[in-house]
Amino acid sequence: MCFSTSLRKNREEIEKKLLSQMPANFKIPLEYEPYYHLNGFTHGNFYIIKMDEQESIYPASWGLVPDWAKQDPKSFLKKSNTLNARSETIFEKSSFKQSAEEKRCLILADGFYEPHHENGLSIPYFCYQPSEEYPEGDLFMFAGLYTELDDNLFTATIITIEANDFFSEVHNKKKRMPLVLAEDLYEDWLDDGSNSQTLNELMAHGFTSNKFQAHPVSRDLYKKGINTNKPYIVVPVEKNTLF
Repeated sequence: MCFSTSLRKNREEIEKKLLSQMPANFKIPLEYEPYYHLNGFTHGNFYIIKMDEQESIYPASWGLVPDWAKQDPKSFLKKSNTLNARSETIFEKSSFKQSAEEKRCLILADGFYEPHHENGLSIPYFCYQPSEEYPEGDLFMFAGLYTELDDNLFTATIITIEANDFFSEVHNKKKRMPLVLAEDLYEDWLDDGSNSQTLNELMAHGFTSNKFQAHPVSRDLYKKGINTNKPYIVVPVEKNTLF
């Protein structure tokens, strides 16, 4: 599962970073605002790079609405949780099948939150990739699927896979993790010539080799009526359990 993410870098930092990975610029630059905590259940915008326009970054509402539900997306989202798509079933489920075949995307992030269960309590952990340039968390890409509801109006979902050893300790109940792609597989994920067999192999083996770190953060993340889109929400709490 992955229902909360962060993208704390400014537009210039992101576009500069992408120059060495997959050059792309924000299509609507004035609309972009960094965030410390995006809660998927609010269906706010994160940012994607699409198969058919790989040089552009677009906002997309989190929670995929399939083409057959686009006439009433609010009703669909009330009944269906499409914030994540399990890699094992994206070519089978009607909500995801067409997008898996024709509309794959990369989703920009520099962190995400997972629940860690301990003594009957769910503790949110912030997960990130430290680097020399960004010790607080470098930019990475989730594998995703998208749909287009109208001109430049997109919805998207994050692919999840079985957790590796590290994330089995973090997300120790469901043991799932979002598919953070290795940089050398970005183009393969967006390749319109890839078939389901190739994509299934990519999802099974394409998780980045870059190391993640994780630490516990405030349980405000789980509380209603609190604005957690603030810097404090990524700061480690006193519980010093670090993976």
